[in-house]
Amino acid sequence: MAPLVSTIEIARPPDEVFSYVTDPSRFVTWQEHIVSGRMGGEHPPRVGATCITTRRIGFAERTITSEITAIDPPRSWAIRGIDGPIRAVVNVTVDPLDGKERSRVTIVLDFEGHGIGRLLVPLFVRREARHEMPINMRRLKARIEDGTSTR
Repeated sequence: MAPLVSTIEIARPPDEVFSYVTDPSRFVTWQEHIVSGRMGGEHPPRVGATCITTRRIGFAERTITSEITAIDPPRSWAIRGIDGPIRAVVNVTVDPLDGKERSRVTIVLDFEGHGIGRLLVPLFVRREARHEMPINMRRLKARIEDGTSTR
């Protein structure tokens, strides 16, 4: 199946947008079902560093570890899940607009199923993500544009 692609324009410079959208500690402010997020200790983030998020799935919370596979601030960032039955593959691109006064964020999201995840990805996970991504993108735009990204 084709990856899910979501794009939104944000009235903020690319460096500000990039630092917000790729900071796991801020995922909770714009991503539905995220309870917490943090880097696994590598600072500044680099290829191979880990990102740890806790996500609410139904009535349970599940901690997920991802690995940064590419990083080119303030332009692109990619991660892939390295544990669990459902592993996200995420590519974020931030393009400058209007002389770097605004930005276009594109998030490409795909999933790899392992074990029971092979059944869950096509039956549930992709459908849920297709519903959730537009909501997440609107939240991202609102948080950055209303100034909460600098607080």
